[in-house]
Amino acid sequence: MAQTHKSANPNADCPVCATAEILCSKWTAIVIRDLAHDNSRFCELERSLHGISPRTLSLRLKELEERGIVERHTFPEVPPRVEYELTEKGRDLIPIVDAMRHFGNEWLLGERKQTKRHEARRHEASRDLRSRSTAAA
Repeated sequence: MAQTHKSANPNADCPVCATAEILCSKWTAIVIRDLAHDNSRFCELERSLHGISPRTLSLRLKELEERGIVERHTFPEVPPRVEYELTEKGRDLIPIVDAMRHFGNEWLLGERKQTKRHEARRHEASRDLRSRSTAAA
């Protein structure tokens, strides 16, 4: 009886897993978010990505460049100027990042806003109750 060889990774052929492998690397989705609007220089990306170390940003950009998601352009100037931009493949990730933004606003950050509104209403209701009690006395 012939034995079928199973892949070591059962998700190796899953397109969702392959995409998540790219986007779930720390800082990657944020780099794509920032490059979605315009080309950026290294220092501009570093400023917009609060908390990222220069080494991590450099590694992330190099990885994205190797995967064909980001293109690096070097301009022959003194001092040399380097800009990064999304490739066509990288631009195809923008709708995913936009969907993440929508989800975050709707379900994550929106929940915080709802909780704050709920707390404010509770505070207002208890204040109204105290003022009614005082007026009734």
